[in-house]
Amino acid sequence: MSDQENSAPEAENAELETPEQTLEGTVEPAAEEASQGEALLAENAQLKDDLIRAKADVQNVRRRAEQDVEKAHKFSTEKFARELLSVVDNLERAMASCPEEEVVKPFLEGVEMTQKSFLDTLKKFSVEAIDPEGHPFDPTLHQAISMVEAPDAEPNTVLNVVQKGYTNHGRLLRPAMVVVSKAAPKVDEKA
Repeated sequence: MSDQENSAPEAENAELETPEQTLEGTVEPAAEEASQGEALLAENAQLKDDLIRAKADVQNVRRRAEQDVEKAHKFSTEKFARELLSVVDNLERAMASCPEEEVVKPFLEGVEMTQKSFLDTLKKFSVEAIDPEGHPFDPTLHQAISMVEAPDAEPNTVLNVVQKGYTNHGRLLRPAMVVVSKAAPKVDEKA
């Protein structure tokens, strides 16, 4: 045999690993693969969570945008309606100041018809009058301009409406200016 033939089996033997070396070599990649698998599963769970949160954020933004558009449509006439309230007040004052004479009666009827038409138009755009006379005082809708003792009325009851208030789609345009009843002072019985 030649030297080359003898060296070949030795080279083959040198490349062969012992069983311990083989087990050690396979254990490390398996553990490494398991830790990589766990890392991938954790990353997958995190990405799913991020996706769910992103979808929820998009839905929230869409819902808020829809609400903003709805509010813009609802309340777009708010400033205009607020300015028109003085016209309604002037029509009411004109009717209240007209004398009860036959000569003025056609004029008064015309003003009443104009006022009714005006109020109907405001109602079409959800502008509603607040006329709380006889109802309990509500600070969210009424503005008290004075308090008067009224023995025949409950305390904090609206006795008189000086100026009507108005709402637009339930939102306050102008509070009603009212006179409110207060409790009569207690009389000291000893005196």
